[in-house]
Amino acid sequence: MIVEWSEAALTEIASRYGQEARIWKLASDSEGCGCAMNGVAALWSIDAPEAGDLQAESNGVEVWYEKRHEVFFDERMRVSYDPSKRAFKLASDGQIYSNQLRLEDRRNKEE
Repeated sequence: MIVEWSEAALTEIASRYGQEARIWKLASDSEGCGCAMNGVAALWSIDAPEAGDLQAESNGVEVWYEKRHEVFFDERMRVSYDPSKRAFKLASDGQIYSNQLRLEDRRNKEE
């Protein structure tokens, strides 16, 4: 899997989540939707990948994913950012996964 980030998207995640947000997990998140097979694409900022996670080729930041979620995504995708909508977009040549991609900070924050 290959995930290409636009410069605008990389700048915006650094602005929102800090320069240390360098590890992201691509997920087909079905939490709260009531159906395990109809998840919504999401990116989670994480401290480290879990055992068994696979690493995608990516520019700028690390992107990891679970093998079981691989079937929901194309081999090559792009993450872009539209400042007029303040929204991230996940797309491939074949489809748009989300025009308002949810990014979530799931890092453990030490106080």
